[in-house]
Amino acid sequence: MERWTVEDVQAAAPDASSLAAARRLAQPGPWSQTGASDALLWGRCQGSGRTPYQVSVDLQARAYRCSCPSRKFPCKHALALLLLWSSGAVGDGADAAPFAQEWADERASRAAGRAERAARPEAPVDPEAAERRRAQRVATMSAGLDDLALWLADLVRAGLAAARRQPLSWWDATAARLVDAQVPGLAEEVRSVGGRVQHDDDWASVLLAALGRWWTVVQAWRRRDELDEAVLGDLRTLLGWAQPADEVRARDRLSDTWLVLGAFRTQDGRVQQQRTWLRGEASGEVVQVLDFAVGGDPLPVAQSVGALLRGDVARYPGASARRATFVTPPEVAGTAGRLPAGGDVAAAHATLARALAANPWTRRVPVVLAGARLDVVRTAADHGAVVVPGAGPGAGGAGHGAGGADVVVVDRDGRGVPVRGDVEPWGLVARSGGAPVDLFGELEDGTFRVLAASGLADAPGVVGA
Repeated sequence: MERWTVEDVQAAAPDASSLAAARRLAQPGPWSQTGASDALLWGRCQGSGRTPYQVSVDLQARAYRCSCPSRKFPCKHALALLLLWSSGAVGDGADAAPFAQEWADERASRAAGRAERAARPEAPVDPEAAERRRAQRVATMSAGLDDLALWLADLVRAGLAAARRQPLSWWDATAARLVDAQVPGLAEEVRSVGGRVQHDDDWASVLLAALGRWWTVVQAWRRRDELDEAVLGDLRTLLGWAQPADEVRARDRLSDTWLVLGAFRTQDGRVQQQRTWLRGEASGEVVQVLDFAVGGDPLPVAQSVGALLRGDVARYPGASARRATFVTPPEVAGTAGRLPAGGDVAAAHATLARALAANPWTRRVPVVLAGARLDVVRTAADHGAVVVPGAGPGAGGAGHGAGGADVVVVDRDGRGVPVRGDVEPWGLVARSGGAPVDLFGELEDGTFRVLAASGLADAPGVVGA
């Protein structure tokens, strides 16, 4: 395969800090057992631990794997190996290292399995048995949500202040009952809100909003037979009642070339989740692809931000932006140079308002902010609170830095929204240098999670944040 150029490697980097770290590692010293074939690139990189990291790159699919703990894809080790290969420091034509070949075989096996399942005729389903299972689950969920309604009434009767005095075990016990009632999605919300009530300064507004949200869930479930398919789909998603992927693939399909806007990973105990936002080039529709992994199982390799994927997606019932899944593995069709057209902070909040009108349980919406600046402001820790025009309530989790500084996205009209701190913003702040850039991210709880940027002076293409 033709070797990548340095520009190709730069385009694959998730952010400037990863690329800078990769350049420091792109020297023979820490590397061993390097090699390349027509499709694979591999090597072992000695880090601070005793065991070298095992790095593998699928050069054709632009997929990456490294045994390091980084959540970035590709990580600095994969980028460094690519830089070494692009410079000719890694030879071609060798037999793949066992760890790289094993990874490649696993990927090929999974792809073959998906293709086989897609082509396999559906096994006959006993409709009576399926209906009995469904009725049993509905009864279990109904009992659990009735129990939740009593718990909510008791909580309100005792007062919000009493709820804050409760230990985390009190919240965990309620969540455990919801898990037993087969509504794991709502159980996770209860655990999360319990932690915020214990630790956040704005705990009262967080709890009040959550109580209203949970009460609407209870009432909607009791009237589920009256809901349309989209609302019922959103309710099922919130409760954690998954719809079989094969059932989804058999119905609402959309063929397009999909731009990878950005991705984000979370981990809750043993469960990892990766959500990837895609935008159809022809349809203009934005969908999210969710992947899960339990225990030590790996998540699928994240697609590079800016990649164009050609394929069919099947969409789950619900309001936009809808969850989707690829019917078959997509084909990489190139890369995009920029993010799609975006708006300002007011337009972003209007997008959230429309999403809430269609789905009252919406937590976040994907938006592009055009020509926005990343500003650093002082916080109450040093010089008193800073008021950010246009920022909504519940801005907990903003991107805090040393010395009591926050990062704020400010649009062309001076309206701003705090940047969430669960994605490191400081490298992008330094890289943009205060100049306007286009940003893609998630508007959530009055804050903005930056996932990608374009329009940077030193890299005109789309890059991960």
